[in-house]
Amino acid sequence: MTASVSDPAALAQDAPAPRFVDDRVAHWAATTPDAECLSYLGRTWTYAAFDERVRRCAGGLADLGVGRGDVVAFLDKNHPACVELSLAAGSLGAANAIINFRLAGDEIDYAVNDSGASVLVVGTELMPAITAIRDRLTGVRTVLEVTPDGGEGDEYEAFLAAATPRSRSDDVTPEDTCLVMYSSGTTGRPKGVMLSHRNMVSHTVNAHDGWGFEPGDKSMVSMPLFHVGGSSYVLFGLHDGVPSVMTRDPDGASLAGAILAGANRTFLVPAVLAQVLQSGPDAVKLFGALKTYTYGAAPMPPPLLRAAMEAWPDTDFMQVYGLTEVAGVATHLMPEDHRTAEAEGHPERLLSAGRPVPETEVRVVDPGTGVDAATGAPGEIWLRSPQVFQGYLGKPEATAEVITSDGWFRTGDIGRVDDDGYVYVEDRLKDMIISGGENIYSPEVERVLAEHPAVMEVAVIGVPDDRWGESVKAVVALHEGHSATGAELIAFCREHLAHFKCPKSVDVLEVLPRNPTGKILKRELRQPYWTEGRQV
Repeated sequence: MTASVSDPAALAQDAPAPRFVDDRVAHWAATTPDAECLSYLGRTWTYAAFDERVRRCAGGLADLGVGRGDVVAFLDKNHPACVELSLAAGSLGAANAIINFRLAGDEIDYAVNDSGASVLVVGTELMPAITAIRDRLTGVRTVLEVTPDGGEGDEYEAFLAAATPRSRSDDVTPEDTCLVMYSSGTTGRPKGVMLSHRNMVSHTVNAHDGWGFEPGDKSMVSMPLFHVGGSSYVLFGLHDGVPSVMTRDPDGASLAGAILAGANRTFLVPAVLAQVLQSGPDAVKLFGALKTYTYGAAPMPPPLLRAAMEAWPDTDFMQVYGLTEVAGVATHLMPEDHRTAEAEGHPERLLSAGRPVPETEVRVVDPGTGVDAATGAPGEIWLRSPQVFQGYLGKPEATAEVITSDGWFRTGDIGRVDDDGYVYVEDRLKDMIISGGENIYSPEVERVLAEHPAVMEVAVIGVPDDRWGESVKAVVALHEGHSATGAELIAFCREHLAHFKCPKSVDVLEVLPRNPTGKILKRELRQPYWTEGRQV
């Protein structure tokens, strides 16, 4: 079959199956060199130009002594240089450790040193933080500054210009680590998750369903690249040879600008969707141009999902569930499920994370006995897939705790699987509340409270209780102009839940604390209520 340049789906189908993260960029550079690859802050690169930059980056890194098994690091907001560095390092058998740019100085110090990076590419805005701790980054031999616009004085651009392009090293294998992503760190120091070429390529292929790019489509890359939802998602456009529009920030103005530039498929956290719906009719109309809105990384409150589906009836919604340790997506709730769940008498499916992506197996295991739970019964979700990570960098003991001898990854998430294979993620194992011997799953309570018209966002936590061990506390933020007392919210819960599941107390905050990927920081909410020596 011969595909036209304007038919990305057919072209991608005809392309050789990739084995390495840079395979498809090289393929498109050879077959559709003048096709648009990526645009960013007014600059645009063709596939030929982008591949040239990747190859020059590889040559420059090799000149700096980077080879197989080494690590480089990137610290900045979203920038194409981060993607170039990942592909280039991977082609040498090295890995790119992408550091969360929102970290404080001592946290950056920890992550860079933990990664073992010898080369550090840093955005101009972050250079003062690196200058302040430079003497503590003892393993870093070279620091390169990169500017947002690539203008005069950009050390990274000068580094590329001076380098000789270099192809992939002959000794590189698909099992080599190409990416190190640091976990969110909501409970202690983050760990470096080692992802191989095989992990990343498998994810790109397996999580591809629902992303049927059509002629004229553009992919919007706005999730932070230090998050697996950014660095895995950017590979979708590169895999299919379609243009991507990258935003530096995921703020409203940047997203709107990307949509106006033609971006019509994206992955974002639910919080962004909520902000759009509250921004007025012009914003709602603009976002109606999206063909696909995939959401994940945090729960989607049912009222918000219903409002979004009503506001954008022509948009395909997909929910994804996954973890950094599986390179991104493990299960997905497809657009067809969103459209038909209620009509077919299964409204509960909108609360599910869908079914496993290809090549992914799911088990639900009783965490106490290690025995598989009955269908529909809760337990710890275990996953087995070629996407399962290589391990935690420098932490073999921590790796052994979560990967079994036969390759199952223990997610630490509590969930269940129904008769039709739909996966429901109920809670984090560490977040489960045990009150008077009863297991209480906070998302169940959160879903009820989210239905209250005054509640904008909610988190449910366990707090110490002298009688019951733990009791249920709700922490809420209210919509502007609305009010609700704790007693009212507790009474609302009791109309829909067994009394033992309902909050015993409610705190009202202006806004709930979140980490940079949009997840509510329950550890921070619990902190004031637990004394030293008790689990936080």
